[in-house]
Amino acid sequence: MAGGQERVLRRRIKSVNATKKITKAMELIAASQISKAQSRIAANRPYRAGMAAMIVEAAAGNRSIAEKLLGTPERVTSMSIVCVAGDRGLSGAYNSSVLRATERLIDEQHRLGVQVRLYTVGKKAPAYFRFRGYEVLEAFQGFSDKPEFADARAVAKAIAAPFTEGTVQQVILVSTHYKSAASQEVSIKQILPLEKPEQPAAAAQKTGPAGYTDFEPDVEHLLNQLAPKAVEAEIFAALLEGAASFHASQQRAMAAATENAEELARNLSRIMNRARQDAITTEIMEIVGGAEALRPAKGA
Repeated sequence: MAGGQERVLRRRIKSVNATKKITKAMELIAASQISKAQSRIAANRPYRAGMAAMIVEAAAGNRSIAEKLLGTPERVTSMSIVCVAGDRGLSGAYNSSVLRATERLIDEQHRLGVQVRLYTVGKKAPAYFRFRGYEVLEAFQGFSDKPEFADARAVAKAIAAPFTEGTVQQVILVSTHYKSAASQEVSIKQILPLEKPEQPAAAAQKTGPAGYTDFEPDVEHLLNQLAPKAVEAEIFAALLEGAASFHASQQRAMAAATENAEELARNLSRIMNRARQDAITTEIMEIVGGAEALRPAKGA
């Protein structure tokens, strides 16, 4: 019995050690990807800042036209929601956090009588929502780890068309905001209409564009061209932050899994050693008992 138990424990220890090697390798890979993702986020910031500055300048040129594309709509009857999740698991609460936040937002809008059109990014999202009875209009997959601008353009094209046609009045993006390698949080942001950029008090008092800006073609045409570009920039930034958040979450999850595997292997080794000692003690007692039984009596 003890020998059979020892063999079982040896197999379990071997399996745990093999799993530990895998989780350790995944931890190192995720850690190496974090710095690359951070660099891409930093490299994308000047483009977003420049796009925001152009929209501010164009909005100052024609306030009435800008109101159609900037600000928050007063009445919303139909809304598009874009959920940015991951293609893979083994990343802690990264996927579940953003998926549950999206589900709560959908339920809240349904209670308000708003029709919701759902778009997803990542393989984990469609299965989650379809299992719960939500319709997914379009799902984008295969690029959550290393997104490219072309991927963001494809997502933006799908969600901008209903807004331009007037089918929906608002587009909300639910993603994960990357704060640091140790901290990420779910972000719910309106991307259409574009949020009004914050302006200094002095700039807000001006009635026209700053400097010697001259628009060609007119402001309305320019804003109609800038709006899709701004949406693409926002989606691309969300994809980059989502990739960084995924790698950071996976690195922490795999580090915890490696530590748990080490602790489990130590506990199993302790149990196996105790079982081996018990088996040795039992064998010694059997030998001693047999020797005593074969020893001739003192009086004989």
